[in-house]
Amino acid sequence: MARIAKPSTTALRTNIPFYMTGAGLICIFAFPVIWVLAASFKTEAEGRGSPLSLIPSVFTLSKYTELWNSGAGAPTYILNSVIVSAITVCVTVIVSTLAGYAFARFRFPLKNTIFFIILMKLMVPFPSLLTPLFMVLQTIGLNNSLVGIALIYVTFQLPFSVFVMRNAMEAIPKEMVEAAEMDGAGVLSVLRYVLLPIALPGVATVALFAFLASWNEFLAALIFLSDGEKFTLPVMLLNAQTNFDAGVNWGAVEAGVVISMIPCLIVFLVLQKYYVGGLMSGAVK
Repeated sequence: MARIAKPSTTALRTNIPFYMTGAGLICIFAFPVIWVLAASFKTEAEGRGSPLSLIPSVFTLSKYTELWNSGAGAPTYILNSVIVSAITVCVTVIVSTLAGYAFARFRFPLKNTIFFIILMKLMVPFPSLLTPLFMVLQTIGLNNSLVGIALIYVTFQLPFSVFVMRNAMEAIPKEMVEAAEMDGAGVLSVLRYVLLPIALPGVATVALFAFLASWNEFLAALIFLSDGEKFTLPVMLLNAQTNFDAGVNWGAVEAGVVISMIPCLIVFLVLQKYYVGGLMSGAVK
């Protein structure tokens, strides 16, 4: 049986600076998460006490209880965020996949110009469009609605998503498409059975970015939603921060941050094996 070569002592010593740098970066990025998680289980007195300690002396779920019962209830706000995120992800993935397929495989007038105009949207700051977006939503009757907010998120996610999907489609050899067409496959059949399975890392990347952006977005939800029962989770956290008689309830806010982190971590862990491949699709042919 073949023996697996073990790294030499010299190689390990050479890589020590890289290992130490990696460990340091892990500590830097992990410490705020650990601090917020620990602080969410502290009592109010301990959370405001001095000096601050990382590990709570008494673990309590009181902050989660307060947050769970604040306003219309945390389950309502979580459900609103799930609905908005689901609509955003589904519409973004479908539209960007079809658009990326068209830009990568078809020839039509002003193709590159249209693609450049779509990418120009990345350079437009969101706050500058608040007034026009409000007027558009009011005109089509989607103001103060979860669907309207989701469509706004889709609009701002599409430029990057179309760019990713175009690169993913262009990285697939044309011979595969031509072979499927010779076998009698139509346009949508080629996309569904040939291109889409191979371009799955790009789809996963688009879905991941769309979910994270819509789940964590705050400004649009704050401005375009006026009904308290339609607020998303980030807006609820703002209310939890300011609607307590004793000032800012940091424990409740940190409990809300922990709750909002969990879906992001789950989605990222599920899609992480596709993430790098989706970002690199089309970079090397």
